[in-house]
Amino acid sequence: MSARSDASQIRLRGMQSDDLPQVAALDRLSFADPWPQGSFEYELKANNYSVCLVAEDADAPEGQTIVGALVIWLIVDEAHIATIAVHPGYRHRGIGRRLLAEGLLQAAERGAVKSLLEVRSGNAEALHLYYGFGYKVVGLRPNYYQAEHEDALLLDLDPLDLEFLRNLKQTFSS
Repeated sequence: MSARSDASQIRLRGMQSDDLPQVAALDRLSFADPWPQGSFEYELKANNYSVCLVAEDADAPEGQTIVGALVIWLIVDEAHIATIAVHPGYRHRGIGRRLLAEGLLQAAERGAVKSLLEVRSGNAEALHLYYGFGYKVVGLRPNYYQAEHEDALLLDLDPLDLEFLRNLKQTFSS
């Protein structure tokens, strides 16, 4: 898949059942230890406390128009970033930033006031994204990512800065 389309042509929307094969394929492409088969379906259909979004490129080749995906778990007043992925051919175009901003805004509308996530300690690209939102390292989970034999950093964003998120979303709309 080539990244021919400009990032502004990428549309964010709620994940749908028809997206699940593409979302699962994106997850397998993005992670050494992808989610088990059916996990995305559970989040979409059975978990009322999830925010599930996709980034879609209508100009992408038939069969793989989903170029990004995000799942957030709502746990009491917390938005836990369960997974976020952007197709390798579409990275460094702001798609992950857009997904995260939109997902956090939707989580805040549903009562979240803070956010938490785990990230591979060596994932510099993801850390750059999260630090740009104001996340701070608050802990370490040794050998959390067993497939990569890597620790996870526990990151916290408290409180969610709604003005920052709205302004960020506005810049994507301009």
